[in-house]
Amino acid sequence: MSLTLEEISTGTGHERVVLCRDPEAGYRGIIAVHSTAAGTAVGGTRYWRYDREEDALTDALRLSRGMTYKNLMAGLPLGGGKSVILRGAEDREAVFRAHGRAIERLDGLYITAEDVGTSPAEMEIIRQETRHVAGLLGDPSPDTARGVLRAMAAAAFHRWGTDDLAGRTVAIQGCGNVGFHLAQGLAAAGARLIVADVDPGRVQRTVGVTGAHAVEPSEILSVEADVFAPCALGGILSEETIPRLRVEIVAGAANNQLWEEADGRRLSERGILYAPDYLANAGGVIGGCREILGWSEEESRRRIDGIYDTLLDVLRLARAEGLPPHAAADRLAEERLATLQAERRQR
Repeated sequence: MSLTLEEISTGTGHERVVLCRDPEAGYRGIIAVHSTAAGTAVGGTRYWRYDREEDALTDALRLSRGMTYKNLMAGLPLGGGKSVILRGAEDREAVFRAHGRAIERLDGLYITAEDVGTSPAEMEIIRQETRHVAGLLGDPSPDTARGVLRAMAAAAFHRWGTDDLAGRTVAIQGCGNVGFHLAQGLAAAGARLIVADVDPGRVQRTVGVTGAHAVEPSEILSVEADVFAPCALGGILSEETIPRLRVEIVAGAANNQLWEEADGRRLSERGILYAPDYLANAGGVIGGCREILGWSEEESRRRIDGIYDTLLDVLRLARAEGLPPHAAADRLAEERLATLQAERRQR
């Protein structure tokens, strides 16, 4: 094969960003390692149809930084990375084997797992070329959904003085694996559900199991509810969409929910409490530590449930310092990262 790896300088503080190509396999990918200060970089592989290579690079940079902050705030001995594959009309097995070879050439700097557009099946293909892959033990979405549910309960406690979600209305955008499991958990807790997805089959499944009320995807941002849970793609909270929200809390599973940094403050100015995405959706990577670090089921579950206390700490800091919650979370993560980087320099 004709695999090449080209180092990219981004000026974003990432430790290593690599453009990967294998024309014979039809493979174009980007592996972004943001930080290994806490340990080996871990983050999933996203398989997506990007309009431009520049869009894929932007996604990889944002997602990998988010993984560093996510792992730091979850107290994991892991760094942050991410990879994206530019989807095209290619041989899927050849593409993922090429991706595995690219990961192998990083000599253990980065461990991948599933993400949007990938599943344990693709991780099995990658495994044929490298041992630096996780996500082979099953679907991580129940763990992610459990973490989002704990984050939602913490946000509810901070806002309303009770974490009981019974009788609350939650609008879920995206009924994929995580959104579906989140809907099940919320229904069991007695919440009322409004759901939307671009895939009618996913909506039908969720409605059939939970009794949710379905609306069109274009309507979900403006329905009246207590909580909005973005569980699809990122960038959904923007100067254009935030004025449409009629909720008190935003807590969901999507990565990079804020289109830009200023959107966190826009939410606060509207009186909407935001659970920073990389705190709320950390359950998947925490659950993955059963595979990566050999944790027991009990340990990983305890750590996932700990998202509740972590988010409360962030929300208290945000209130005390007059910060939007995302800025308070970033400050804590950056302080922890700076400490680790200083310790590494001294070794």
